[in-house]
Amino acid sequence: MKNAFTRHISPAVIFFAVVFSALNVSAAEINTPTLSVTGYGEVVAKPDMAEFSVAIQADRSQAKQAKTAVDKVVENFIFSLTQSGMERKSIVSSHLRLSPQYNYPKDGKPVLNGYRAVREITVTVEQLDKLNTYLDLALQSGVNQVNSINLKVKDETQYKQQARQAAIADAKQKAQELAKGFDSELNGVWSIIYRSNSVRPVMMAKAMAMESRSADQGYQDEEMTISDQVDVIFKLKN
Repeated sequence: MKNAFTRHISPAVIFFAVVFSALNVSAAEINTPTLSVTGYGEVVAKPDMAEFSVAIQADRSQAKQAKTAVDKVVENFIFSLTQSGMERKSIVSSHLRLSPQYNYPKDGKPVLNGYRAVREITVTVEQLDKLNTYLDLALQSGVNQVNSINLKVKDETQYKQQARQAAIADAKQKAQELAKGFDSELNGVWSIIYRSNSVRPVMMAKAMAMESRSADQGYQDEEMTISDQVDVIFKLKN
């Protein structure tokens, strides 16, 4: 009889039992006194490397002429960089982008005016004191556009770990102070939500590269911030 009764329990009854059990667990969780805090950590680092991106653009009447003009500048720039001691692996050049250029008269159809060729080069500078030298080489080689200059740190992982530990310590300190202020005590951790690192690189003005910095305007004087965040729910003693 017991087995027969078990076989005839409807799915609806089983579903209700599962939901009721889950509600009991949720109720137990809600009844547990908790304290929620967010821990923040920041580390200020001095840049010791850089990455800059430049572009070479040429407008010519013929597509082949535009391509040849751009390729020549790219070749000269890469040669100058390697001659100055930079490793080839630190230089990344993009494929050629070639597009027709049109004039759009008020009356009439668009008129082909020529072709524009563009290539980009990204350079990783391991020795920050040579950044100005490489930027000067870019200008001397015929580079006519600076896309970005970002100052960075080589051992970024180390600073990220320091920021994370600072965030954890901040969360613990806040929780202890709040619990004490409300005449309670912490009783372990209920949950942790990690928000991951945030790195704010130093982005230099594009015009600065075209003008070049003087010797007393060292990039080493700049600072960058690496931050971290963690959300923690602590249990409180009843």
